[in-house]
Amino acid sequence: MLRRNQSDTAEFVAIVPEQIQWHPFDAFPGRVRIAILVGHPAEPGPYVVRIKVPAGTKIMPHRNPQDRIYTVMSGELSIGRGEKFDEASLTTCGRGSVIVVPGAVSHFYWARSDEFIMQMTAVGPIAVEYVDPEHDPRERDS
Repeated sequence: MLRRNQSDTAEFVAIVPEQIQWHPFDAFPGRVRIAILVGHPAEPGPYVVRIKVPAGTKIMPHRNPQDRIYTVMSGELSIGRGEKFDEASLTTCGRGSVIVVPGAVSHFYWARSDEFIMQMTAVGPIAVEYVDPEHDPRERDS
């Protein structure tokens, strides 16, 4: 028996890079963009998004309630674990790298040398909680 995870998709779907539509995401700094590829991140269920982070941009320590699987599609993602941004603890992951971040684990990342694009697979609803509310763009912009 075939079980579909996407209840609103009954046909084969192929997404090519030219079809990807990038949008701001209020939980990330202003120049970061997100593209929803599969599913509905705001709702319960599996989803896949891509996140484009411009060179020099830092995503400060935060946690997510659900596990995350990141795949680096281009550039280099520097990622660290902890409640404070610590450059010395960063691990740099290049294209093709896969990073698994368990839910509730504080982490941060930086596009240290150039823009990176990562693909994130998770189960919704999507949520981002910054360790320090001062780093949350939603708080600064409200």
